[in-house]
Amino acid sequence: MDALTSALKVAASGLSAQSERLRVVSENLANAQSTGDAPGADPYQRKTITFAAELDRATGGSSVEVLKIGHDETDFPVEFMPGHEAADANGYVKMPNVNVLIEMADMTEANRSYEANLQVIKQARSLISMTIDLMRPQS
Repeated sequence: MDALTSALKVAASGLSAQSERLRVVSENLANAQSTGDAPGADPYQRKTITFAAELDRATGGSSVEVLKIGHDETDFPVEFMPGHEAADANGYVKMPNVNVLIEMADMTEANRSYEANLQVIKQARSLISMTIDLMRPQS
């Protein structure tokens, strides 16, 4: 397999991984205020994503794969909100362990990584197209 095709495969795996990362971040942001529905119930637990490098023996290149989607095990912050349906006997509600600033930073990083992989694909396609043009007989 040639280097340009290998570059396409590596960049495509990066696109897929960053797309999945953006999905997880979006889900975390959407549930940043999702509390439990009963007194003392646990709220939404932040999801995490773990990647792994996979060696492609055919091309000798590495690609990235989603290894697992897990949960952040940090403690849930509590807020004093008497009268809330999820408030305990003392009036405290467990809130999701989602930090919106961290999620926004993750989203920005994933978006930039996605864009970088997209540029690699565009450049590789352009080089392949130029190679095909060079191979055409001149008239």
